[in-house]
Amino acid sequence: MAASDDIEAIKRQEAALVFERFDEAVAFEIGSAIRTRALRENLPIIVDIRTFDRPLFYAAMPGSNASNPDWARRKINVVKRYLRSTYRLVLEQQRPDRTFKVGEGLDIAEYVLAGGGFPVTVKGAGVIGVIAVSGLPEREDHNVVVDALCDHLRADRASLTLPAAEA
Repeated sequence: MAASDDIEAIKRQEAALVFERFDEAVAFEIGSAIRTRALRENLPIIVDIRTFDRPLFYAAMPGSNASNPDWARRKINVVKRYLRSTYRLVLEQQRPDRTFKVGEGLDIAEYVLAGGGFPVTVKGAGVIGVIAVSGLPEREDHNVVVDALCDHLRADRASLTLPAAEA
């Protein structure tokens, strides 16, 4: 699948995966679902769910490491700034060094081009937060979040999840 196809698919995900409401209970439910899947599938990830003013859920799975929270933090900063999926930005920017163009003025210690950050969008309010997963290849981090959102929002997972990356 071409990057342009993935970008269009991610735009569809962002448009479809919208909440009627989002609060601590919703964050806990989604975070717990991701944690349960991670334990079942031995995924060495961390999950960080927050609104832009405070953390709501955090979990670290066996096999995750000390750099995962920092990667998640930088992904969260990217979603907060651009209000879109970090994997979409990766595909749009096409920067193998994982940094934004110099003209963006973004400190590499605070922002990273890496998939796994997805905007929490509430109908009538817009993007209010982010769900970040770190620990897998970026496309898989992205898909873990999208799968959980599809399940929670009862969206068609088969039509929204990106296909596995070609080897």
